[in-house]
Amino acid sequence: MRKLALVVALCAALPLVGLPLAAQEKPQDPQPKPAGPPVLEKPGMAAPDPKMEKPAKPAPLKAANPESGKTVEEIIARVNNEIITLTEYQKARETAQEDAKAECQGRCTPEQLQTDIADRQKNTLRELIDQSLLVQRGKDMGISVKAEVIKQLDQIRTQNNLDSIDALEKAVTAQGANWEDFQNNIENHLLTQRVISSEVGSHITVPDEEIAKYYEAHKAEYIRPEQVALREIEVSTQGKKPEELPDLKKKAETALKRVQDGEDFGEIAKRLSDGSTKSQGGFLGVYKRGELSKELEDVVFKMKRNDLTEVMETKQGYLVLQVLEHYDEGEQPLSKVKNDIMDKLYGARMEPAMREYLKTLREQSYVIIKPGYQDIAGGSSSEIQEVSATPEVTKQKKNRKKFLLFGKRSGAPSAT
Repeated sequence: MRKLALVVALCAALPLVGLPLAAQEKPQDPQPKPAGPPVLEKPGMAAPDPKMEKPAKPAPLKAANPESGKTVEEIIARVNNEIITLTEYQKARETAQEDAKAECQGRCTPEQLQTDIADRQKNTLRELIDQSLLVQRGKDMGISVKAEVIKQLDQIRTQNNLDSIDALEKAVTAQGANWEDFQNNIENHLLTQRVISSEVGSHITVPDEEIAKYYEAHKAEYIRPEQVALREIEVSTQGKKPEELPDLKKKAETALKRVQDGEDFGEIAKRLSDGSTKSQGGFLGVYKRGELSKELEDVVFKMKRNDLTEVMETKQGYLVLQVLEHYDEGEQPLSKVKNDIMDKLYGARMEPAMREYLKTLREQSYVIIKPGYQDIAGGSSSEIQEVSATPEVTKQKKNRKKFLLFGKRSGAPSAT
């Protein structure tokens, strides 16, 4: 269950939406990139309507009675009528440390690792606030991602060879995670993706003329050895009985036939592959000669872009490969690196646009931070009363008016 453990860790504190953004939805026919965490959709930039009515400062939350037996959570920030607790903050800092260690493993010195951890943790509160603002904005826009949450839960279930959602819930709780929080974190992550896509990324364009100009100025960057970018569909035979093999081979042949008939390879990989790459649509990576087994190299380096292998039998199972791109040795033509350049130029525009959008959300919201906690994006500091998660507070959150996201400016005088 190692894979599920990683998924649980991811969903316990999904990537906070801050800057820089790790990735965006790729433009059409993207260049392949190494397999990694699911990427953000391509976002874009419509600021909230400034004419919307601004509500008065939210009524203060009342401190819980210590004698009531309720658990008291320390509140360290408040974003409109939503709160960020010390527990959430500490969990996010732990996740930042774990992420830094995972990414730095074998590639940096202990000093570099500590610097990376410090940088990530410095941004923790800002990113929690940003995520809260984006989730609230998504709810105010009436966005629903319930169907996508169900689909993602089912993908996690199939990736971990579990036979039902109930079995997934048991596996999640067995590893110390709360099932409701697990689902909510997935929902919030998907919601922020949709908001970013609609409000920021859809307004960013990269003209073909600019791509061509960049290519002409950076041709030296696109001199490569011969390489192939590969995707896979793997039907595992590990631990299977001999009598099960014909059905497993049939499954691989069915997957191949569906791709040959016009279905998207990446979608079929997500649904039918047993490999660890399935969540990335089967993307394996980009390989030079000598980096694959001789048997595979002799096959794939003769293939052209989008060519498919037949079903191949390996020690792990039945394998279907697709050549996503075949790069000839030498200077690559613009047609083969266009999407790579587009991603680069798009990312350069995305960072400032995203930060400006979040700045606008903050200015139109009520953000208050407890003294002693750092928010490098700014925000007022004042004492915040502690509160337990009582039914009264829960009801108050549910009754939040749609326009509450656009509260008074942070740091402005209190409404009378």
